[in-house]
Amino acid sequence: MPYRRLPNTDQARVRALSGAIKKSNETSFTEQIISFKTINEAKSFLIVFEKHLQQYQQTLENQVASNRRYKHIMGKAHMYISHFIQVFNLAVIRGDIKKEYKELYNMDPNVHVVPDLSTEAALLKWGKCIIDGENERLRRGGLPIYNPTIAKVKVHYEIFKEYQATQKFHQNATARNWEELNSLREKADAIILDIWNQVEERFKDCKPYEKLCKCKEYGLIYYYRRGEKELTPESDLPKKENELTIDF
Repeated sequence: MPYRRLPNTDQARVRALSGAIKKSNETSFTEQIISFKTINEAKSFLIVFEKHLQQYQQTLENQVASNRRYKHIMGKAHMYISHFIQVFNLAVIRGDIKKEYKELYNMDPNVHVVPDLSTEAALLKWGKCIIDGENERLRRGGLPIYNPTIAKVKVHYEIFKEYQATQKFHQNATARNWEELNSLREKADAIILDIWNQVEERFKDCKPYEKLCKCKEYGLIYYYRRGEKELTPESDLPKKENELTIDF
């Protein structure tokens, strides 16, 4: 006899519950196999489970869509911050800007390379450093850097900060819905197990193939072990006795 295994995906859980409910609805009151309490619990739970599943899928889709937009915005912020630092360093190298002013930007006066901007934290840090540094240098009477101007850099930096907060919101919403759904999975498995136990108990005295078919009608899922012979209608037929042969 093949072995049963509880569903391991949300869609499979929905199918298992829906199948048992559908079969119960099609069965007359006097021939019910699943208890009234269990089937009512399954019906109420399925509504809640499907609702949370839809909420999780929607928040996940929102996060994915937002992430595509966020990556684009992050790339623009990276480009403008990096470009500004390159232009600023060249101005220092040419002598147009005193290298001591680099300290206003939290930069080493003797280092003229672009810092690592590969992370969100780095972009936030260096974006703020160059905006604050450029504003302070201009306040002291320095000439502004063009192409890009600090105003242009600030626009993309602020958009990046805003979308980062939005992305965090989507991530938190997805994580929260996932945790809620995860707790419901345990309840789903408990209800499915209860239903399957009741169904198998009812058909325990049936022949193997007949039992398999009747249980499958209620959504039970069976798997054959490696090398196990598949059940067929012939499996339920009585074995033929060997005929006695007498030689004269």
